[in-house]
Amino acid sequence: MPVVSPVILALSLSEFQHLPTRLLIALGVALAIVLVLWAVCEVPLAYNVRNLTVRWKTTIMTALAFTLVLGLMTVMLAFVNGMHRLTENSGQPGNVIILSEGATDEGFSNLGFSDVGDLENQPGVTTTADGKRLCSRETYLVVNQPIENATRGGPQRRFVQMRGVDDPEISGQVHGVTLLPNGRWFSSSGVQEVPGETESAIEVVIGEGVARELSRGRSAEVLATAKNHDRLEIGDVFKIANRNWLVVGVMQSSGSTFDSEVWGKRSVIGPKFGKATYTSLVMRAKDGPEARKLKDLFKKYEKASVNPLLETEYFESLSQINKQFEFGIMFVTVFIAIGGVFGVMNTMFAAISQRTKDIGVLQLLGFGKIHIMISFLLESLVIAFIGGLIGCVLGSFADGLTATSVVGSGQGGGKTVVLKLTVDAISLAYSILLTLAMGTLGGFLPAFSAVRLKPLDALR
Repeated sequence: MPVVSPVILALSLSEFQHLPTRLLIALGVALAIVLVLWAVCEVPLAYNVRNLTVRWKTTIMTALAFTLVLGLMTVMLAFVNGMHRLTENSGQPGNVIILSEGATDEGFSNLGFSDVGDLENQPGVTTTADGKRLCSRETYLVVNQPIENATRGGPQRRFVQMRGVDDPEISGQVHGVTLLPNGRWFSSSGVQEVPGETESAIEVVIGEGVARELSRGRSAEVLATAKNHDRLEIGDVFKIANRNWLVVGVMQSSGSTFDSEVWGKRSVIGPKFGKATYTSLVMRAKDGPEARKLKDLFKKYEKASVNPLLETEYFESLSQINKQFEFGIMFVTVFIAIGGVFGVMNTMFAAISQRTKDIGVLQLLGFGKIHIMISFLLESLVIAFIGGLIGCVLGSFADGLTATSVVGSGQGGGKTVVLKLTVDAISLAYSILLTLAMGTLGGFLPAFSAVRLKPLDALR
């Protein structure tokens, strides 16, 4: 968790210059209207401040409603932002991913061995300094792992995503993945003898996110000798399918889907779980335009029927679930906002009923009805803005926290991922707009009802 969340909030506010034009215009118009109302209002601002402080309990309860609404909205938008950034950071612009014909997810793809050999020898694929083609042969699968020390009533098993590759160094270059210091890629055999064990352990490298997930549920005996209680480290061993898996490296893959994967030798992992063929072939072109040419070449490929996709397109298709989350957030936010508006209305109507004589005195002193109405409306906006601002500050503490979710095309399949919640300037801008809108709607009707009182009726 961030130590100083307001600093994060200040940094996000400094990014407002990069907001979409329409959002900037909407913010500017909203703030300009508030400033104009303040400028034209003849009722002294001290009167409103006095009323807010005298009725401080009511003011705090009303502001708290805005705090809860905006805090919740900020956290939910941070979750969606984390999902978006995860899929955006996973795809390399110069990569082309080859799936079997009709497959839109590598979990359902099944490439033949001969197809792969022909595909990777096509022109347009870049090579390393020593002449190796930047092609990653991969087998993706999801395995079921019982949790060794599961709590009663809690989850008893988890799904672990594994990726078998032939040459881990080449695959790392293709996907832009590196290892944390002191780690290494698994050996050419993919296994290693472990002292005291009759069967060799399978060497793997793991993402930082899945390293934390796999550490949960470890027994007290294992934790007693573990280097880190919060996540698996190099040299740690875990069990899947009655086999020891030895961590030889941790991938520096934060911010991508590979953060949630376990990589091992394909010739070991594939047969272990009954997956003898490749699921995908990822190859690197010189740049984005060359990658598109390579994709078009494979669309006309005659030796095998395949589904070529730019890697950025592939991960963009996996963000369809994000849209479902966004719709859900909008739905929940609308209902919460409606409740907040009615809460403000109730508070302002109660305040007006207690200040009918004040309204009569203000009218007798010569203040126009429009100015009294603006005064009450500004009072509502002040409560909304302060409560909403506190909600944004509290919500910004979610920045950097991790959560587990699923990305997918919405047509089946998908990947379980560990993502980082991200509070950005766009989220804060929408939150500010919402709090001003709620304050305006919640304060308009009570303010309008206030000016309908006649001076003598108000003084009775």
